[in-house]
Amino acid sequence: MHSVLVIELSATLQHAVSRLLKAHGYAVSVVRTYEDGLQRLRDTNAVCQYAAVIFGHPLDPHRHANEIQLLLRRPDYHKLPVLVLAHDTDADMLGWITRRARTALLLWDDYTDVAGCLSKLLAVPPAHDQAEVGAQNIRILFVDDSRTVRAAFRRLLNQHGYDVETATSAAEAMVKAKKHPFDIAIVDYFMPGGNGDVLCRQLREHPLTAGTTVALITGTYLEAVIRDSLDAGAVECMFKNEANALFLARVDAMSRSVRARKKMAAEHLRLAGILSSVGDGVYGVNRAGLITFVNPAARNILGFTEEDCLIGRSAHKLYHHAHEDKTPNPPESCLLQQAYSVGNELRAWSTVFWHKSGMPIPVECTVYPLRIEGRLEGSVVAFRDITERRILERELLWQANHDPLTNLCNRGNFEKLLENEVSRLKRSTEMSALLYLDLDRFKHINDIAGHAAGDRLLMEISRHLQSRIRDSDVLARLGGDEFAILMHNVSKDNVRSMAEHFREILEQHTFAHGERNFKINGSIGVALMDRSTSSPEEVLAHADIACYIAKGKGRNQTHLYCAEFDEKLAMNLELGWSARLQDALRDDNFILHYQPILAVADINAAGAAATSGDLWKQITRASPQTSLQYEVLLRLVNPRGEIVYPGVFLPTAERFGLMDQIDTWVLTHAVEKLSRLNQQGQATTLSINISGHSLDANHIVPVLRLLLKKYPLEAGTLIFEITEASAIANIEAAKKLIYELREFGCRFALDDFGSGFSSFFHLKYLPVDFVKIDGQFVQGMGTNPADRAIVASINDIAHSFGKRTIAESVENADVLRLLQESGVDFVQGYHISRPSSDLPASDLRRTGAVGHA
Repeated sequence: MHSVLVIELSATLQHAVSRLLKAHGYAVSVVRTYEDGLQRLRDTNAVCQYAAVIFGHPLDPHRHANEIQLLLRRPDYHKLPVLVLAHDTDADMLGWITRRARTALLLWDDYTDVAGCLSKLLAVPPAHDQAEVGAQNIRILFVDDSRTVRAAFRRLLNQHGYDVETATSAAEAMVKAKKHPFDIAIVDYFMPGGNGDVLCRQLREHPLTAGTTVALITGTYLEAVIRDSLDAGAVECMFKNEANALFLARVDAMSRSVRARKKMAAEHLRLAGILSSVGDGVYGVNRAGLITFVNPAARNILGFTEEDCLIGRSAHKLYHHAHEDKTPNPPESCLLQQAYSVGNELRAWSTVFWHKSGMPIPVECTVYPLRIEGRLEGSVVAFRDITERRILERELLWQANHDPLTNLCNRGNFEKLLENEVSRLKRSTEMSALLYLDLDRFKHINDIAGHAAGDRLLMEISRHLQSRIRDSDVLARLGGDEFAILMHNVSKDNVRSMAEHFREILEQHTFAHGERNFKINGSIGVALMDRSTSSPEEVLAHADIACYIAKGKGRNQTHLYCAEFDEKLAMNLELGWSARLQDALRDDNFILHYQPILAVADINAAGAAATSGDLWKQITRASPQTSLQYEVLLRLVNPRGEIVYPGVFLPTAERFGLMDQIDTWVLTHAVEKLSRLNQQGQATTLSINISGHSLDANHIVPVLRLLLKKYPLEAGTLIFEITEASAIANIEAAKKLIYELREFGCRFALDDFGSGFSSFFHLKYLPVDFVKIDGQFVQGMGTNPADRAIVASINDIAHSFGKRTIAESVENADVLRLLQESGVDFVQGYHISRPSSDLPASDLRRTGAVGHA
């Protein structure tokens, strides 16, 4: 069993590689820091102890990682195969790999090929063995029918370090040469049974002896002899009567040529071994696009076997002659073919190659121009099959645009469709409508029957509504118990009856839970759109107001928005909310609720089996020293003492420019609370949610500076959360704010991660410490394999960037178990504990988080 040393910082990547290697029969030793890896390699038995080293290349320069690379370049480590796993490539890394023998590169995207790549690498002969082959005594076959001549020249050559065998005839020489090929053959020209030029031709033509350097030797100086010898393929014509020094000089010259050829062959073998071990497909072409080499991975991806002759054939005609839709991709317009011809470099270019079977393969390829002494000789192309990635991207795109519970269009996607419809109507005489549906008394059912029953009710309603809409219309779940329908080509005369039809669907539905039946009603607000409609926000606001009026009529009603009568009411509602929010800021009518966040490492088997909602209590009772976290959620108390959730008042706050003041209120009260807790000996960290409107560092930074002066507090106990959508929409502002607050010592978390389609790209460049996985993916893990794969992928990628993960919306034990298996760091949700306004000081241990959720 081969023993492999794995040096990698990420625990997730360590686990993934170790699992694959152990499954293929390797014994694996893992070190988790470059310093420990350096110490392990410096052990005098390291070269003998390990069959290979897998070295995780750092994302950023690292002193101990550099020392490892220097150590592995030392001659006493040349025997040790090294497989470098990297997230990306750079010139320094590639230079180090190509200069070191028995070394290969594999990108982390292809880490599942690690066992096969390592197997190929172990099959490459050690570098020092190759060097010894070149340094060994040159093997010479001396052929002469004279015993005296054979003995004299054998003695002379042996004295100068050559390994010599002799033969008396051409036939005997061929037998010996085929059995064990020689580097040099020195053949007497005149011999019985066939002259030396005949043997020379035989040696050159036989595949086992074609690499032998042949020289003819004669005792007679005849031009015909010399001509025949050279025509037969001899590189030298030597004379028996010439001085020994001259004879040896000729042999030495041939020996140098042999050694140079062997060195080139060894280097070719080493590079071929590296090329074969690469998981990506790699091929070379000349300027005309004819294939000059192709590695096994490329053959495998494209469906070609070793028997298929690809060298000299057109890469364009073989596998990139058509687009994915099968339309021709002629050479004169083919981007790849043009790159071959003019030497353009292409990086990470997505296209399609065609499998031998005729199936298209989506690939990502990079084209490197090949220049020798400044002259373009062709190109080297590296490519990878991205079929699985494309499937995942499509799934991610679908998830980003749909509600995970009902599979309906979600709010973000619906707003885009509404915007497109408003734009379309400006070029049309048609009229469209937006129906805003709000279930009546849904909260009552949810509280009595539970969240699982509430979810089931929402799915039933979704199916009923979906079955009744026209093919041209769009049904969406906007959130909670709110739905919307975008209806095309309607009129004022028929839109009321359409809305009534959907209200009746709700009215006729009975929801059964256990032994109880619940009648379902809904209020529907209708807003019309035509070419005069100014914006999608206007339509949403009108439909919302209409729904509010429908509820005011006694619920289970429909109302069509009429600007003449409803506009004043809309203005009064907006202004009323604005005034209430300003009063809340002045009178401290906002409050903070707390929801625990647990470290997955602190959840034991007994805790995992706890009753839903009691997990936090059970763990804190069993382990008083458990490290706990809290997310602090913003709420508003209305004049009747009822709790109002932020989804109700934040849209108005955003429209009236109050978000800066609300964020300042949260920051001030959180810092004050944090300071008080720390003074009481409760080491606590709060993570404060910053809205997209407050990403301007010019606002938040001065406020924080004053607060840190006022309250005795270490800035490291503050973590600021920004949502992924806000960060992407204001990427430069987000980065500027992050860098400025990090100068104080604060940390950052990226909230709702996964809701945006460009998530992974921005994660690489946003210097956050925590990633909160969007709850829509977490909720679906128990029933949807795609959601499980998405959560695992987000977790692995976040860990590969050195960031810790938090899973939101954990609502049952099955999801918690799946999150534990995925390696997520922290969890929160109703299964852990419901939010509460109470936060006993004795329960605080370490950290908390503040948000608007």
